[in-house]
This record gives sequence, structure tokens and C-alpha cells, in this order.
Amino acid sequence: MALDEFDTTPRQDTPALSRHKKSFVAVANLKHISRDLTTSQGIKIENHVGFTQVPVGLAGPLTINGTYQKCKEVYGPLATVEPTLVAACSRGCKLFSTCGGISTSALTEGLSRVPVFVFSTISAAVAFYHRVPDLLGEFKVSAEKTSRHAVLLSLTPHIIGTGVHVKFMYSCGDAAGQNMVTLGTHATCTDFLSSESRPVELIDFQLEGNISSDKKLSWGSVHEPRGVSVMAWSTITNDASLKIMGSSTKRLKTVLTRIEEGGLRNGNLGQCLNTANVVTAMFIACGQDAASVLESGWSQLTAEVDDETGDLTLSLFFPSLLVGTVGGGTGYATQKEALDLIGCSGEGKKWAFAETVAAFALALEASTLAALANDTFAASHKTLARDGKLSKL
Repeated sequence: MALDEFDTTPRQDTPALSRHKKSFVAVANLKHISRDLTTSQGIKIENHVGFTQVPVGLAGPLTINGTYQKCKEVYGPLATVEPTLVAACSRGCKLFSTCGGISTSALTEGLSRVPVFVFSTISAAVAFYHRVPDLLGEFKVSAEKTSRHAVLLSLTPHIIGTGVHVKFMYSCGDAAGQNMVTLGTHATCTDFLSSESRPVELIDFQLEGNISSDKKLSWGSVHEPRGVSVMAWSTITNDASLKIMGSSTKRLKTVLTRIEEGGLRNGNLGQCLNTANVVTAMFIACGQDAASVLESGWSQLTAEVDDETGDLTLSLFFPSLLVGTVGGGTGYATQKEALDLIGCSGEGKKWAFAETVAAFALALEASTLAALANDTFAASHKTLARDGKLSKL
């Protein structure tokens, strides 16, 4: 309910009216959140009362040698409340751009929904498990009728007791696709449950059984993509590292080795320093589902030193960046501006956007690694976060 839709006409108090008045008073006191309600047309959330502003800084410029990202020099919009993030990422951008830029390649994509079919006996569940691959053709017809962009790629059964969890794997065009796969899978299952091919032993069904990794960190979204799989890599020289980062490439490699060892002992999932900072900041700035950072944040940073030249090659792998460049929040004014800024708005840009996120994440990784290597990590946070000194373009 928008602010101007609250009815303030006096009438006899009732419990419902009392709650109504309290809601009006609460919303009326949101002086900042509600000040831009005139721009609320097209917003698709419930009980919309306004907007929360998150500061946006531009990191870069970064030279990207993309497979799908064709913009050569890019500034990355980072929506964040954390001082040092934009400055640190920009320093990494400077290093990599000096050394020729970051190469990127989106590799594959997929998005799943995993309904559960429950049977009266385990033997009936086993029989259905073996039948599932033969249902692909029938299920494709039902699923793809629900969307112009959804393509059902595969069906993979997993048996747990009397239940068979069937992973529906899709490609979703340039949308992130969470709603797309949900609607397509539900329509397919509804058709199947009402068809003559429904097994007589099938006694229950639910749309999701928690194998899709939806809004969760899991090894499932490492082994198979939930979104776009992408690589970013670059080689930096020892001279550039010393000049810009204040650390030799050998020192960077040594520090990363210790981080890998500590992460292994701690049982960390993935191998990185803080890629979630860039993923989150670009997701918010560019209209992505911020909660999908959980499944998108797994990444693996690797480093290889050339013993003869001292050159250091850094690579960063994301198995599941759940992104889209159409639909959802990508069409809202500020988010679309951010996507336009990096050349990733609209159709045909999804893989380019994934490459861009990965490239800026690698830039931040290198800068953070250097800050640990030369012991400036704490000082930089004190200078920018505590002392109030601001870095500007």
C-alpha cells in the first residue's frame, strides 16, 4: 500500500482500524524512505512504502579482455556502505590494466528446480527413478509452453527413501530465471500428475525438496551451475606489483598460500579473500536478487608464479553467478543506469555481465592480497573508515 492510499477518514475505532492507523503513522514517519514515492510506478513488491538508498561508488577503470563483454574499459558500479571497498577495487583495476587487463570467459549456465515425487514403496520409487530420463521429451513440451525463453535441458533423478527428487535443469535466456523455472516446473508436474502416464503408486508431490540450492550455499552449485559459470584471469609483472601494490609477486604468492592453508584448516567453502564484497555490491547496484549472493559467492582463487620472470598469474573461478540483464529489478531506473554504464543492459548481455562481475572481483582479490602482504590492511581501513578521508575520481 502506497503512502497516499492510507485512508485517514475519522470513524469508530475497531481493532482493524487501530492497526490501520498505526500503519499510517509508521509510514508517515518514514521521512527519507517515503520521499520518492512519486517514482514508484512499476515497482513489484508488496506494501511498498519507499526506497532505501545505498551509496554507489565507481571502481576502475578496468581493462577487460572479455569473451562476451565487449566494452574494453569499464567502471564498475559498487553499491556499498563499506569504506575502502571502492578504493581497494580501483587499485586492483589499476594493477591489472597496467599489465594488459583481465581476460574473462563465461563457460556455461543452468538453473534448476527440484520437485519430489513420493511413492508408496521404495521399489516403486526405484522404478520411477529409471523412468525419469525417458520423460524429458514430454516434460520439455509442458515446461517450454510457459515461457519464450525457458529451455529444459535435462532431468536428473535422485532417490531418497520413497521419494524421487528430479532435478529440472534449464537455460533461461537473459533472465536470472528463478520465477521462470518455478512456473515451468510446476506446470510440467501438474500436467504429469493429471495425465494417464502418472504412476499408480505415486502418492504425493511437492514442488521443491531442497536440492536446487535456491538461496543456499552448497556443493551442488559448485558441481553444477546455478547461474553462469565464469573464469577471470590475468598475469601481473613483478615490477608493476612492486610499484602499484608495494609487494613483490613472490610475496603475494606466499601470503595466498598461507590463506589457502588456513582456509583448509577452518573448513572454508571455496578459496578466496572477499569476492562476496564485489558480488554483493554489483548485485545491488545492477538490480540482481541480493539474496542470491549466497549461492553465487563461492569462488576459487589460484596463483602461479613463473620462476624465471617473476610474473604472477591469478585466476578466479565462479561456478554459479546467478545473474540476469532482463526482468526482475534490472528495469528499475537506477539499476538500469548501472547496467547501461557497463554495457550490460537488456538482451544478449547476461554472460557479459557475469564476466564483468568476475573481473572486478578479481581486481579486489589482488588488492586485498597485497594489503595483507605489505601490512596496510588495517591502516587503509583506519584512514578511509575512521579518519574520514575520501578517495574521489
